[in-house]
Amino acid sequence: MKTKNKHITTIIALALLLLSSCSKEIIVSRHIDKQPNIYPEYKNAMLPANICPIHFTTEKPVKDMNAIFESADVRIEVPNTDDQIAISEKDWNKLREASSKIRVRLQVMEGEQWVEYAPFTLEISKDSIDPYMAYRLIEPGYEVWNEMGIYQRCLENFDEEAIITNKMTGHNCMNCHTFCNQDPEKMLFHMRKDYGATYMIDGDNIEALDTKTPDNISAFVYPAWHPSGDFVAFSTNETKQMFHTTNRNRIEVFDFKSDVIVYDVKNNEVLSTPLLKRNDKFETFPTFSPDGKTLYFCRADSVQIPQQCDSVRYNLCAIAFDPVKKEFGDSVYTVIDAASVGKSISFPRISPDGKNIAYTVANYGNFHVWHKEASLCVGPTPELNSSYSLRDHMKVMMFPVFTDDFVMKFVNDKAKQGGGYGGGLSWSSNSKWLIFSFRDDGLYTRPYIAHIDKLDKSFILPQNDARHYDRLMKSFNLPEMIRGKVKASQFSIAHKAHEQNPKEVK
Repeated sequence: MKTKNKHITTIIALALLLLSSCSKEIIVSRHIDKQPNIYPEYKNAMLPANICPIHFTTEKPVKDMNAIFESADVRIEVPNTDDQIAISEKDWNKLREASSKIRVRLQVMEGEQWVEYAPFTLEISKDSIDPYMAYRLIEPGYEVWNEMGIYQRCLENFDEEAIITNKMTGHNCMNCHTFCNQDPEKMLFHMRKDYGATYMIDGDNIEALDTKTPDNISAFVYPAWHPSGDFVAFSTNETKQMFHTTNRNRIEVFDFKSDVIVYDVKNNEVLSTPLLKRNDKFETFPTFSPDGKTLYFCRADSVQIPQQCDSVRYNLCAIAFDPVKKEFGDSVYTVIDAASVGKSISFPRISPDGKNIAYTVANYGNFHVWHKEASLCVGPTPELNSSYSLRDHMKVMMFPVFTDDFVMKFVNDKAKQGGGYGGGLSWSSNSKWLIFSFRDDGLYTRPYIAHIDKLDKSFILPQNDARHYDRLMKSFNLPEMIRGKVKASQFSIAHKAHEQNPKEVK
């Protein structure tokens, strides 16, 4: 037995010696005084304290590469694996726990020599991000589709799973998922066409609602929860699409009519006011203030559609709301006037701490998903009875920077090349992080994340495969951060849909 063990030990020793002799020894022949072009672009980004490992590759294919990560007294060398630098979760955690600054040196083989680029840094914020994100994956066209679904992804690792896909519901449309206070146990979304209803999920309870009523333009559309969870504001819209042949904005989505209502969850009834259902106005995209006492929404003067669709411009408006008495205020306030400067506001979202508001601005319209000129704006939340022009709000805005002629100074080259903010904004529960959709290639929307203090250093959601976004033929729609994992199974949701017995809203 001793002889056998001795032979095994000798074999292992020889194997280790062979491996060590075959490992590549990197001798750098030249240093380049510029940072490398990597993909995805993470250089000098500020990252959440609990974000998953950052995997990247070079923008152009190379023969071989190697990366050295340094943080305080921790040094980790990561060789090329499947044409990418893929640091392990264990090593990544060592680095980010050692220091708030991670220094990365990338070495690349050019010809037969190794060259080393100037180092870049990754900044680790002390602020964490919510551990999960929900989003819809859909083809980048909105006229036809085959497969779509609402998914959730853990931001602390690379785990992804479906909340519900339309494979289980006749390949119908599903959209407008949203959560109450980032609570994964309290969400809603719509199904359209087959099994059409609004699905409310509250823990283990799943309810289907028939939201078509004689008094509303349509079934419920764009939602926003009241912070109490007792109400949900919705728009009701008569929406159409138009496809351009020469316009750089490929698709135009517009409303012939639109109103805003509030749904009383406990009593299953609609609350409304004539102030939000005017025939001479378009109202859409509601959102509540964190204290629940103000309902913000977008409003435009009605014009002839589709002939004048490029002249409809939405302002940010607000009305008081009393959740105890279930009453609206007697006045609508224009809190940010965009129309007077030839711009239009869409998709407002207020941070949970109430301090800041994010929205998109474009030249016209409210559905800015396909508008290449659309800009993401973040600034202080206006009070109910305040009145800003959009230009005045820009003076106190954190992002972006505008020139004197009111054109945004793009903060990345891809935006100059035809990218655009594709709508879909969500705040983290601690109000420190913003996630948004950005059409960085002019076609597919991708999820980008930015810290409130470094909005010009946004970064794309990391994936296990650095080329994931090149290979995925789907757009990320409505990314929304949540404080945990959605536990309702897609089988239970599909079962509720197949019952085909939605409760009628009063």
